[in-house]
Amino acid sequence: MASSWCWNCLSRLRPTPRALLPPSATPRISSAPFHSTAVHYAQPAKKKGNSLTVMKHRQSTSLRRKKKKVADRGGRPPAVGERKALRKRIVLSNPNALEVEGMLDLSPETMVDSRLRGTVLGLPVPMIDQLRAVQAFKPKQGWSIFRRPGTVLRRDTIEMGRLFEQISGEGDAAKKGKVVKKIVTGMKGSGKTVHLLQAMAMGFMKKWAVITIPDARELVSGETAYAAIEGSDPLQYVQPTATSALLTRTVDANRELLASLKVSQKHPALKMLKPSSTLEDLAKLGFSDPAVSWRVFQALWTELTATAPAAGLEKDFQPRPPMLVAVDGLAHWMTESAYRSAEFKPIHAHDLAFVHHFLSLLKESDSLKNGGLLLYATSASNNPNPKALNIALDRLAARQAGISASSPEYPQPPAYSDADPRVLDLLQPAEKAVSPVELQTLGGLTREEARGFMEYFARSGLLREIINDQWVSEKWSLSGGGIIGELEKFGRRLRATASASK
Repeated sequence: MASSWCWNCLSRLRPTPRALLPPSATPRISSAPFHSTAVHYAQPAKKKGNSLTVMKHRQSTSLRRKKKKVADRGGRPPAVGERKALRKRIVLSNPNALEVEGMLDLSPETMVDSRLRGTVLGLPVPMIDQLRAVQAFKPKQGWSIFRRPGTVLRRDTIEMGRLFEQISGEGDAAKKGKVVKKIVTGMKGSGKTVHLLQAMAMGFMKKWAVITIPDARELVSGETAYAAIEGSDPLQYVQPTATSALLTRTVDANRELLASLKVSQKHPALKMLKPSSTLEDLAKLGFSDPAVSWRVFQALWTELTATAPAAGLEKDFQPRPPMLVAVDGLAHWMTESAYRSAEFKPIHAHDLAFVHHFLSLLKESDSLKNGGLLLYATSASNNPNPKALNIALDRLAARQAGISASSPEYPQPPAYSDADPRVLDLLQPAEKAVSPVELQTLGGLTREEARGFMEYFARSGLLREIINDQWVSEKWSLSGGGIIGELEKFGRRLRATASASK
């Protein structure tokens, strides 16, 4: 059937605008004039310019930047422990400082001479290695600004020197073999750690056995290995690595003394020990094998505190010398440690066998059978500040002042406080008994001692000032009454040119 539309009618229709056509019907121009693919299936042209893009589902909207590659400069990373060794490095000499002419050394004669009070005495050169072995020097002390290490002779130092003479039997024979126990306290910078160093130096000069704990925090900070002691009641924990380190320090510092003493007691737990061994050989068994270090330490302590030989070992027995036990940072032992039990409960510091041994020396009356000195110092710069210890020290000071426990002035724990009863009982004497522990509080230097100390700075070339009474009184007041740590800061900072007028 023929259409009613003729070609002439169709040609007269107006063409539809391009914009009205559907998108699929819009023709696309291919880049190639003779492309065989249909124009409908060609790829759409990419848009140019900063047009907005639709974010995908869960796509991050943060700014992404390419990380710059760090150029390799050829340097090696620091070895394990290198940074710690640099941080704890001890420098004891400054070649740029002036050498103080006529400087006396610390000796058995000068340490008790009251005429030298306020004078800085040099530490003997052969003794420096022994003091290094027991870690008597600290990194933040001012040893590196002088030509050689020295220490000021203050009133407390002279009194301690005379105490060493009495215990050694050089003064009063009745006080020979006496045991003195002291807890040294004081504000920051008062010289507590240096006071322990002076005691160690005197102990080496008197040929005593010196055993030290340079930092009590290291035994409770959870940095060393520990294990439970089977059969102990209450359960205690041993620290083999820390015990081995103590034996190493003891042998390095007391090598001459330990090599001259023979084993005088029987030790069935140490089968590898020969009967003719010296105490040095006994101690070396501990730091060569940490697994038996605790048993070796107990055997060494038994030998140093022996008063008579065992049966069959009388031949080479020699009387044991007095002992010096020095502990720095006592407050860290009065709280719970960072160690955990098998039930994941905190272990109290008193349950560590190492800590328990040294704390029991304060409680026992005959802890050092051959006499000696216990010096336990607190730290003001690194102090956990336990409440129980503060109360115990206040009670100790009250007993020394003559205040009885029944007096209303006797310090008591605050109401509803959680003061540790184990710490309170540590320094509490038995009923109607005299406390074996003394409390020694270090204060500042006197004006005469401060003048001698500051003159040492001037003679070393660090201080350019005229040292007179007016200047010393001013610095003594600014230092909080002669606190030696603050006086040292004045000696370091002052660089004024000396004036002609006094």
